[in-house]
Amino acid sequence: MKNKKIIICLSSLLAISLIATGCGKEIEVKNGSKVAASLDDSKFTATEYYNEIKKDNISKLIDMMDSSILAKKYKNSKDEDEAVTKQIDQIKSNYGSDEDAYKNILKQYFGVESEKELEEKLRLEYKRTNAVKDYVKKNLKDDEIKKYYEENIYGDMKASHILITADVKDDATDEEKTEAENKAKEEAEKIIKQLDEGKKFADLAKKNSKDESNASNGGDLGYFSYDDMVEEFSKATKELKVNEYTKEPVKTEYGYHIILKTGEKKKPKLDKVKKDIKEKLQEQKLNDDQGLYYEALLEIRKENKIKWNDDSLKKAYNDYMNNLIETARTQSNNIQ
Repeated sequence: MKNKKIIICLSSLLAISLIATGCGKEIEVKNGSKVAASLDDSKFTATEYYNEIKKDNISKLIDMMDSSILAKKYKNSKDEDEAVTKQIDQIKSNYGSDEDAYKNILKQYFGVESEKELEEKLRLEYKRTNAVKDYVKKNLKDDEIKKYYEENIYGDMKASHILITADVKDDATDEEKTEAENKAKEEAEKIIKQLDEGKKFADLAKKNSKDESNASNGGDLGYFSYDDMVEEFSKATKELKVNEYTKEPVKTEYGYHIILKTGEKKKPKLDKVKKDIKEKLQEQKLNDDQGLYYEALLEIRKENKIKWNDDSLKKAYNDYMNNLIETARTQSNNIQ
């Protein structure tokens, strides 16, 4: 990216030219006595107006900077168009029929006066999100990627299963649901005992499994990746040796499973899955640390040589961003 200095201005707020008088001083308007407005004998200069609004409008200035920075790399795309349209349609579906309520929602929750402004705001957030994801991925360390590869990447597995579900009516009481769950678990345990006695897995699957999609094939699921199945199922399968079955029923959201591992492939080489690993680590990092989103934006602006010509604006910016980071992390901790 070219080493181009970003000169911060408020041209969108004041239709006049501003010049910097040096580090540590405030920006002065050319001909500082220029009047922005007057009332009887009172005169209000553009500088006075600027001093009053700059702290409360720092977010607007940040939007202006980010729009300039991100527009260079993140052009409008079909995916962006679809995402923004979907968000606007969702908002309108709730309030669009009441025009006054819709306008109030736009102003109250999004800080905009029109749907056009809302679209611009959503497009900026879409670009920011992509920029943050790219920044996090770019700054992943090789040892992080290698560690994830060693601990979380597995070869495809092949298995068969017998699924036992609880027979519960829609209007069942909590007590009835618990009783049905216990009964299903007991049934699964009886099937495991039959396997211990030498009964064939495929025969028991055909007779007992409630998974109609594969019961007739002896419960054969074919090969699948770790992420193809729910966590409990994949974890239990991974821990089995080939031709070994689970000695206890495996509980998932679908019911109780007895799993027979029938095959396993070697894990793919690192270079084959490195891109996917970066995606997963990026997602994991942003989920684990909500404040990282705003820290990444701070660094992106630094990379683009942001320059502050007004110390009070710089302080307002730092205070604003620190507050966003702290609030995001507090909310994340509360949810966890």
